[in-house]
Amino acid sequence: MAETIIPDDLRDFVLRHIDSVAQLEALLLLRSNAGRSWDVPQMAKRLYIDEQAASEALTRLSADGLVSHKGGQFRYEGQAEELRRMVDRLADAYARHLIPVTNLIHGKPRRIREFADAFKFRRDR
Repeated sequence: MAETIIPDDLRDFVLRHIDSVAQLEALLLLRSNAGRSWDVPQMAKRLYIDEQAASEALTRLSADGLVSHKGGQFRYEGQAEELRRMVDRLADAYARHLIPVTNLIHGKPRRIREFADAFKFRRDR
């Protein structure tokens, strides 16, 4: 059923970039407060998650270019227009189809992301 509700390109985006509901919630919170910077403790408190989970979510979003990160502060800025539109569509889908979107995230094989990450070029290496 989720296949018919969530378009293929949006499904692919979620499978490539979103590893947890906490990460999705962090992205959408940053998007809805685009003029504000957030640090890890603020995000953890706002999302009712521990700082480790918040740090992992924000770091992943930053590594994927979905948010900017400067001096311990995370912000929703600097994305390509195509990414912004995709995140807008994801926000709409999540608001209207919460269960299918969360099921897609929870059903995602974690090993696929870990394997793909092994081939990513990172600036810190």
